[in-house]
Amino acid sequence: MARQAAGAAKPRITITAADYEKLSTLAEAAMHTMPDVARELSAELDRAHILTGGKQRADAVHMGCEIDFRDDTTGRVQTVTLVYPHEADISKGQISVLTPIGTALIGLPLGQSIDWTTRTGETRRLTVLQVRKPAAVECEPI
Repeated sequence: MARQAAGAAKPRITITAADYEKLSTLAEAAMHTMPDVARELSAELDRAHILTGGKQRADAVHMGCEIDFRDDTTGRVQTVTLVYPHEADISKGQISVLTPIGTALIGLPLGQSIDWTTRTGETRRLTVLQVRKPAAVECEPI
């Protein structure tokens, strides 16, 4: 049985003002149907540094970007695209931000690790290895 280190601080995350607004609304709407994940997403948003003026960190996970991450427990590397629930399709590697792993990834900068809890209650750790923007989205360095 995995356990999280007592008092382990989560890394600082950064998201755009537009993502913050959309995700706040999404978390609120999901509170009745998926309360655990909705609370976790709300907690992530509460601690996020929010970029205004349309700026976006090219090296931080944001909605619509493609991410390579490693499950530090198993060593397995996965490539996923972080999407809104209606766009999710695991067969295409598109994971919803309203999943435990999607919530853990949002706003996480390149090279950072975070602990997250699976739906079965197991604590795992993941590390962001690469963040790629989708072709249609431009990221401005900050």
